[in-house]
Amino acid sequence: MWRRLAIFAFVLLVAVGFATKFPRNETLYIGGGIWAPPSNWNPFVPWNAVDGTVGMIYETLFFYDPLTGKLQPWLAESGKWTDSKTFVVKLREGTNWQDGKPLTSEDVKFTFEIANKYKAFYYSGVWDWLDNIETPDDRTIVFHFSQPRYHNWLITMYTVPIVPKHIWDGKTQNEIFSTANENPVGSGMYKAEEWDQDKMVFLRNENWWGIKYFGKPAPKRVVHIKIFSNNVALGMILKGELDWSGFFLPGIPRLVKAYGGLVAWYNHPPYMLPDNVAYLFMNTKKAPMDNALFRRAVAFAINTNEIVDKVYEKQVEKARPSGYLPIPAWDKFYNKKLDEEYGFHYNPIKAGKLLDEAGIVDKDGDGWRDLPNGKPFKLEIIVPYGWTDWMESIKIIAKNLNAIGINAEPKFPDFGKYWEDITKGKFDMAINNFGSQVSMTPWTLYNYVVHYPITDAMYDGNFGRYDNEELFNLLEEINKTPLSEEDKLKDLFSKAQKILLTEMPAVPLWYNGLWFQANSSHWTNWPTEKNPYAYPCLWAGRWQVGGLKVLLNLKPAK
Repeated sequence: MWRRLAIFAFVLLVAVGFATKFPRNETLYIGGGIWAPPSNWNPFVPWNAVDGTVGMIYETLFFYDPLTGKLQPWLAESGKWTDSKTFVVKLREGTNWQDGKPLTSEDVKFTFEIANKYKAFYYSGVWDWLDNIETPDDRTIVFHFSQPRYHNWLITMYTVPIVPKHIWDGKTQNEIFSTANENPVGSGMYKAEEWDQDKMVFLRNENWWGIKYFGKPAPKRVVHIKIFSNNVALGMILKGELDWSGFFLPGIPRLVKAYGGLVAWYNHPPYMLPDNVAYLFMNTKKAPMDNALFRRAVAFAINTNEIVDKVYEKQVEKARPSGYLPIPAWDKFYNKKLDEEYGFHYNPIKAGKLLDEAGIVDKDGDGWRDLPNGKPFKLEIIVPYGWTDWMESIKIIAKNLNAIGINAEPKFPDFGKYWEDITKGKFDMAINNFGSQVSMTPWTLYNYVVHYPITDAMYDGNFGRYDNEELFNLLEEINKTPLSEEDKLKDLFSKAQKILLTEMPAVPLWYNGLWFQANSSHWTNWPTEKNPYAYPCLWAGRWQVGGLKVLLNLKPAK
């Protein structure tokens, strides 16, 4: 207890120090995206870069708004398919880098071509179907494809940050990947001003090219504080020492009613917008999880409503059986009838019958079900230690499985061990949501749940190594079909949806919330259900799906 109090006191002292250093009416304090001392600003390794590197410093061609489901111009003025294999981007007039040099089509070309020169980049895979790039003038980029992947390309347009050729050209692959890129030069609305062990300070770029098009962001500085404890973050936001929180905070349903200045997206359940899908992955290479009847039984056995009510205090919602997020870009392809006909709900009796049908019954009388060959089995459900909401959730899941005779127990390895086990296939069951977030197309969800090809290490999803050639072919066809062909896509998505519902390689449990709480003491005009101008996301690599608009629309309190 004394250790917790000491940490709490230290963080509050640090926060007071921040407040005295910078004028409070010009400074926005945020938390929830920095978990280690700032040490990397390299846009080529966004998973290691400081939150804000992509979006605030380095910008993307387009901005995706989950609230409308539309792709919006950012660095680009426009982008369109001129034929089935050609995509043309026009840059806005006046785009420039923070060092004053112009941002041109050559920078865009360089950003993509370096990923072809060095195949180790996270977006190098685009060159499996991108042929070449032309730049007929300073503001035009023509992408020529051998075999277009329309859905994949949509995501690329708002996730790959454009970098300055004059700074990165001539560097070796090792030089690019090994540099921390201190004092980064991007094109964005903020610069990296200073940092230490506990914070990152961004300073407004007064010469930002985008002021002409979007206006000037309100905060002169954005200070991102490293906070490890949800409880500390809660105390700071209630006191107005933190303006914007991206944490899961307990007690929000009660606090938004008790504190007049505390803001969440909704002032009623579920309080948070749905951002991604928490899935229970099962290792389909291990018995009995190699049996679809067993996997469906698990789906019927889990009481997700109990998790939503007890663990999350109704701050999230139970997921649809197919996992489709209730967002405009996905709803037009969602087949509700298939969910009703082939889906699942909490029904332990049904779960028991499916297990009986699969021959997974208690053969030795010890109270636990055995494999069809009579061999006993015990399963572990894993989540990272310290992820308290997931830890409490798998305790409930284990209890639910125990109730129908499945010997299962929760385990909490450290994150490194957890990640190694799920990517290398050394697990029984695990919760994960790393690739299930909102996007322009539900193809990304399918591509995450049943990612292929299946390799020794699976880093992009399909941790259970579910193998279904028919489904893989469907996803290929979806990717090759433009969004304009809605009827064809509805049919293809429905076929894929039915396979997932009947095979159940992973169980969609709940919609993990876009954790968002704000204090109006120093800044006002926060986005909410009644003022839905932006998706309030401040997480790493995702400022371009909402956070940048929040910075542009905030107003200092009077």
